[in-house]
Amino acid sequence: MFKTNVGGIDRVLRIVLGLALLAGFFLNADATYRWAYLIGIVPLATGLMRSCPLYSILGLSTCPMKQN
Repeated sequence: MFKTNVGGIDRVLRIVLGLALLAGFFLNADATYRWAYLIGIVPLATGLMRSCPLYSILGLSTCPMKQN
């Protein structure tokens, strides 16, 4: 469905960042701007799907090039 444009290291960093932000949401229950941690859903989802809509719009890709 979506073109794969998120490579290995980029994918791992997105997943780790997304999980860290979501962990902050659950661990900081009394924080004033607790809802801001939910932005972690975006890097987590793009890392798991291996596709980033912003990369598609900008024509970027961190996937290794296929050799023929």
